[in-house]
Amino acid sequence: MRQFISVAALGFVLSTGPALAADPVKPLAPPAATSPAVTSPAVTSPAATAPTSDAENTPQQSKMKTCNAEAIGKKGEERKAFMKTCLSASKTTTQQSKMKTCNAQATGKKGEERKAFMSECLKN
Repeated sequence: MRQFISVAALGFVLSTGPALAADPVKPLAPPAATSPAVTSPAVTSPAATAPTSDAENTPQQSKMKTCNAEAIGKKGEERKAFMKTCLSASKTTTQQSKMKTCNAQATGKKGEERKAFMSECLKN
């Protein structure tokens, strides 16, 4: 009985070996440019490149840059706490400034007219 199990296991291993070995190995990442004449559209597209100036950065990237500059010298939990307050403070300041601006523009409006104006103003 042991010989039968051993022979069956050996037969299974030998029969599946070539089937598994026949699969081609796929590269994990595409190779870098193989020649200067061949370029990929993804490599040369502007969307694939990182922003280089503040004008091209998103508001979140600008906030991160500012907070990182202010956090120089802080480490560990102190830095983590500072970054949390720095990044969240910008949100409330923006909302507060938006409310202040909209309130100033809504002077003289009352009731539904003011409500509609404020709603539209705060969305923008």
